[in-house]
Amino acid sequence: MMAGRVAHALRARDVHYGWVVVAVTFLVMLVTAGAVGAPGVFIVPLEKEFGWQRDDISSALAIRFMLFGLMGPFAAIFMNRFGVRRVVLVALSIIGAALAVSLVMDRVWQLILLWGVVVGIGTGLMAMVLGATVAMRWFSARRGLVLGLLTASTASGQLVFLPALAQLTEAYGWRVAVGLVCVALFVAALAVLALMRERPSEVGLPVYGARDIGSVTPVVQTGGFGAALLAPLVVLKDVSRSGAFWVLFGTFFICGLSTSGLIQTHFIPLCGDYGVMAVSAAGILALMGVFDFVGTLGSGWLSDRFDSRWLLFWYYGLRGLSLIYLPFSDFSLLALTIFSVFYGLDWIATVPPTVKLTAERFGDGRANVVFGWIFAGHQLGAAAAAYGAGLTRTVYDTYLPAFFLAGVLCVAAALAFLVLRGIEGPKRSALAAAAA
Repeated sequence: MMAGRVAHALRARDVHYGWVVVAVTFLVMLVTAGAVGAPGVFIVPLEKEFGWQRDDISSALAIRFMLFGLMGPFAAIFMNRFGVRRVVLVALSIIGAALAVSLVMDRVWQLILLWGVVVGIGTGLMAMVLGATVAMRWFSARRGLVLGLLTASTASGQLVFLPALAQLTEAYGWRVAVGLVCVALFVAALAVLALMRERPSEVGLPVYGARDIGSVTPVVQTGGFGAALLAPLVVLKDVSRSGAFWVLFGTFFICGLSTSGLIQTHFIPLCGDYGVMAVSAAGILALMGVFDFVGTLGSGWLSDRFDSRWLLFWYYGLRGLSLIYLPFSDFSLLALTIFSVFYGLDWIATVPPTVKLTAERFGDGRANVVFGWIFAGHQLGAAAAAYGAGLTRTVYDTYLPAFFLAGVLCVAAALAFLVLRGIEGPKRSALAAAAA
């Protein structure tokens, strides 16, 4: 098979096959980020073509964000039980089918069903849990760097897709732009089919950073499918006794509220309110993506070397200040550039240290399930902002109160990490027993 041949060729050059798996995962997460972020480009065109209200469109996006997060813990269980490769292929097929059918939609309920429910489930089957699972299965050394790289795929998806989608939408309409995303999803599925493997042992390798193949014990799923579905709830019951879990959950709620739900969804329409063209606003988002790529990679490197709590304190604090600054700016090119630099550097730089804290507090064995619940908090925050900001725009004819509130909440999240030192997670053995 292709994976075996590639692994053999790389072994001769002393290159671990885990980096190929990382590359395929990066592509999948990049394309998925394009599918998740694309509706932000389409809000105004959908308003113009169908006469839909912005809060109606935002409700579909809010449902998508919510399902994207709530599926995370179950996605981790499905990956543990059925394999990453199968789950990713099913997820890409669901997303592609929903987007393809949406080309002929003409009712709000169809938008909610396809872009809200179906795309939400499809993207949720992978979510950020995919990157965390790959990093934990394939790497024991340089795990923070790998997490940073995979997390940065979201920024790369934004950088690659949004300007192109904005230009295609302006020139040919939103349906052509959706078609481009469908093609990209198909290419990603081919890469997964050819090169993705579950564990290093499948290609005769140890985990990167380990000396022998048997040095890391894989997670073994016991019981039937029903037990597998209940396992995330059992884990949630156990970790809900931990103050550390609620700090991570609550701050990640604010993270999602201030990123995916607000900036990714409403930044382009916000700029339109101030006379900035959609293509130019998408370019500003792409610039954020450049700085986010650098910041997230740097965050992964830093999380391997420094206390994750202090990293998160600075990330949330700087993000909050940038969001508070935006409503008071004049939305000139200079002001938006300054915002894009400071906001972009820590857009999703929070992920590597959050995953690291999760593994430290709750153990590697079920860390992807626990992180799935923490990520659910992220997407609940995103859903709240996606709908809330749209409602604010409809009722008050401005987005600015939503942006200011997000900035204040980010500052509060930064302060929350000052109390995390004394908060312990449950014993790892107890967590493993509860999730088995």
